[in-house]
Amino acid sequence: MTTTAGKTFTYRARHRSGKVVKGALNVQSEALAVAKLTGMGLIPVAVQEKGAGTGLQKEISFGGGSVGLKPLAIATRQLATITQAGVPLLRALTVVAQQTAHPKLKRLFGEVARDVEQGKSFSAALGERKDFPLLMVSMVRAGEAGGFLDTSLASIADSYEKEAKLRATIKSAMTYPMAVLGIAVIAVIGMLLFIVPVFKKMFASLGSQLPLPTQVLVTLSNQMAWLLPLIAVVAIGTTVWWRANKDKDSVRRIAHPLMLKIPVFGPLMAKVAIARFARNLANMTAAGVPLLRALTIVGQSSGNWSLEQVAGRLAEAVRTGSSLAGPLAEEKMFPGMVVQMVSVGEESGSIDTMLARVADFYDDEIDATADALTSLIEPMLITVLGVVIGGMVVALYMPIFSLSSALQHAK
Repeated sequence: MTTTAGKTFTYRARHRSGKVVKGALNVQSEALAVAKLTGMGLIPVAVQEKGAGTGLQKEISFGGGSVGLKPLAIATRQLATITQAGVPLLRALTVVAQQTAHPKLKRLFGEVARDVEQGKSFSAALGERKDFPLLMVSMVRAGEAGGFLDTSLASIADSYEKEAKLRATIKSAMTYPMAVLGIAVIAVIGMLLFIVPVFKKMFASLGSQLPLPTQVLVTLSNQMAWLLPLIAVVAIGTTVWWRANKDKDSVRRIAHPLMLKIPVFGPLMAKVAIARFARNLANMTAAGVPLLRALTIVGQSSGNWSLEQVAGRLAEAVRTGSSLAGPLAEEKMFPGMVVQMVSVGEESGSIDTMLARVADFYDDEIDATADALTSLIEPMLITVLGVVIGGMVVALYMPIFSLSSALQHAK
């Protein structure tokens, strides 16, 4: 089972029967250890170099991705297609670096190609650059070890393309409501700045007590000279602050759970998070990435603080020898259907297939929810817009109606 040369890696793996197996391997790298365990019919849970430390702290190397998702998806698809055609990796990297239109990605792939030419592995070259997501680095490493790099690259491209499509769906669902809301705000400000002052002069000539709604409009109109700049400063300041602090744990810890509780939009965000979690975990386990590492990386790449905490708890449970379905059933964020699919996947040894089906199911759910959301919000927004603008018009004409009524009674 072991060789006499190389480094010693301790491992924890799960047999298809569900039994947890522990042991050690003497191999040249962690990737080769994962490949050997997979060849033995085991599902790697945790693989760690002996003496490198214990726990998640030493097992996981976190990283982020600052390159845009769509350019990265396109470049990865090109790389997968070229390598599947039998083109050597170095030449494929050079071609992608030349063809990509994204300046930063062009530079990064050029640097990676140079490192590969100097003898570094593709995954090592990617891992030295924080612009590449850790999920991509881990899957490439697994593909190199197992001899299916082109398949791993295709899986990465599929994942990023679906993620880009998902973001486009959400953006499309949000565009119409935000546009109508913007028109409503502009209409209200325009009436307060230009229409109400005209009526105010007419009301002054009447010399009578204004109804309360009309008085409120007149008061707001009088205060717009300082109120509008204040609103603009607060809006700009809030936007700048959010962009600067949205990725801080102290902000995410409060904002993300609140987002999931927003009526209508909250359930949609939850489905997006679950779909992303299932798809990434499916791709990583299919590539032979140890389950413990995959859970932690997927949690980091979920984009949601609540799901990241869930992934952390699942990783801790798996690290102590538990199955995945057991602790998953205790998490309120995951519906029973997801738990059952994962349970069946663990029992049959096809957890990656089941997770992929969960991701596909939620992709369809998100599309349907986004379409329903647009259909539901459209009449609601039109009604709100009509009530606001119509209410302001009625408030402006109320003194005239009152004067007319008084004149008729005087006759």
